[in-house]
Amino acid sequence: MLVHICCSVDSHYFLQRLRKELPDEPLVGYFYDPNIHPYGEYVLRFNDVKRSCDKLGIELIMGEYDYEMWLGGTKGLENEPEKGKRCEYCFDFRVGNSAKKAVQLGHKSITTTLLMSPKKDFTQLTNALKNAVLGTNLEIYAVDFRINGGTNEQFEMAKKDKLYHQNYCGCIFGLSKQREAQKLLNTELMSDIYDRALPGSIKERLSLYEQVRECERLGVKFELFRKYILNYRLLRGGVKFDGSAVKSHFLAYSNFKRQNVKFSLSNQEKIARNLRDGVVLVSVEFVNEISKNSYKNLDEILKSEFDMEFELDLREKISGQMSLNPIIILDEVRAGKYEIYAKNELYNDSIEVLRLLD
Repeated sequence: MLVHICCSVDSHYFLQRLRKELPDEPLVGYFYDPNIHPYGEYVLRFNDVKRSCDKLGIELIMGEYDYEMWLGGTKGLENEPEKGKRCEYCFDFRVGNSAKKAVQLGHKSITTTLLMSPKKDFTQLTNALKNAVLGTNLEIYAVDFRINGGTNEQFEMAKKDKLYHQNYCGCIFGLSKQREAQKLLNTELMSDIYDRALPGSIKERLSLYEQVRECERLGVKFELFRKYILNYRLLRGGVKFDGSAVKSHFLAYSNFKRQNVKFSLSNQEKIARNLRDGVVLVSVEFVNEISKNSYKNLDEILKSEFDMEFELDLREKISGQMSLNPIIILDEVRAGKYEIYAKNELYNDSIEVLRLLD
């Protein structure tokens, strides 16, 4: 039997139930989910499915990431609600292509772990399986393991085995609608200009679950727990000096009261405080003094390992704990007229954290 797999939380329980129900049936997993966006999230989910299948001793095949092909079929369906016509199309696309793979590999039957998802319509999925096998000799296996406490068992098992539990279905349309309803930033579609792993980002989660797999490989005991934080994203930022744009870097948690701030400095300084709206201008020379480094210019700082830990340490040294002052690093803090254009968001968020156990 070829089992189309959507995510580890659904598949981990579903595959074990299949083994109990069909003990003599060889199972092969097939991860075919080109609806998942962005690609980093797709990789994150596949890696965790692979981790789950390895635990269960089940072969896993990774399908192609046919995102543009999948996207082409969504035209006119972008605003469909969950369980609407876009979901029907998505199921038909993914299960249909999985059936083609099953025929190619010589399997006799097919099913999908989407049947385990509490947010999916069981009838739609059953119809997708029936449509997928038309004109083939494949049989379908459509069983509802969610009933009689199955969903609770599924989530308890996922928690126990520390699986990655995504917080949106997968596609860009569902994600955008969900974040709009939550009145949250769509941070999954944002990345840092310096390619750092920002708190709450997909890149951070990729790194976290790499650590999870490494701990398991080495037999190191660990736990995952959820940490609630005040998160931050700079949406745009720029500085003009005497009418011309200059290189600048806005430290994380630089919170601006307005999107445009103007002021003048009468003297050249290493650091200029007490400026309008709490703005602090910092020179590379001052950064070197407080961080014990010898950067030649701002470019050199930003090309170094300028991670969030270092950045937050700079913030604390410049303006103290819990500071939200706008802090901007420049090559030099010269006398003249400054214009700052910036927009940021502060918002409540939660992230997973790994802690090693003794």
